[in-house]
Amino acid sequence: MNYRTIKVETTGTVCRIRLDRPSAKNSINAVLVAECLDALDRCQDHVTVVVLEGLPDYFCFGADFQELTATLAEGEQAEQRPEALYELFLRLATGPFVTVSHVRGVANAGGVGLVAASDIVIADATARFSLSELLFGLYPACVLPFLIRRCGFQKAHYMTLMTMPFDASAAVASGLVDVTGENSEALLRRHLARLKCLPKTGIARYKRYLHALDDGLTAALPTASAGNREVFSDERNLTLIRRYTEEGVLPWEA
Repeated sequence: MNYRTIKVETTGTVCRIRLDRPSAKNSINAVLVAECLDALDRCQDHVTVVVLEGLPDYFCFGADFQELTATLAEGEQAEQRPEALYELFLRLATGPFVTVSHVRGVANAGGVGLVAASDIVIADATARFSLSELLFGLYPACVLPFLIRRCGFQKAHYMTLMTMPFDASAAVASGLVDVTGENSEALLRRHLARLKCLPKTGIARYKRYLHALDDGLTAALPTASAGNREVFSDERNLTLIRRYTEEGVLPWEA
């Protein structure tokens, strides 16, 4: 498939999906979400491991504020489709394959959601993580169910309130990252050598069993979607986003 926002390479039973929007810091838009979902659809039957990765400097910077601002500048109402983003997170968490996030550079906001939804997270020493949403009057509505599941309520709560970046070592301590090192590609190869031995049927049954033990992720979808729509339809929040993208004015300077 010729995708616009991702690059996909499948070797045997391993599929590597690389976010590829360098001019937008690998930020998330509707096209990227749709293409990732399509790529995962094609992994259902034979792929046992899905590796999600970004660019060396940016894993994923979160929502595409530039695209949102451009839409508003044209006098159009920004159409929010949080269900699709949540479905992407859910597919990573519950799909019949092992999902591995390989993080280099910055993972912010929705990028942290992609990480939190993954089964295994490997981070390069350059990785930096942050939830910046509350600075703009937003909150990580779609991210939090997955972040709480991975790190626990209080750690997710603290990350959301503090909004400040933290490095790979701190991410390991919080439970967001499983392993980090100077050569994350070597770490990834060692993990893949083990994961490739797992049978497809066993992985699918195990993931289905895990989800049955706690189906809170599915139950949280309506609440997460409603929360996302509420904060992205607030005119004050949209004004802060516009000022930041058009003038470089940070929210606390407005």
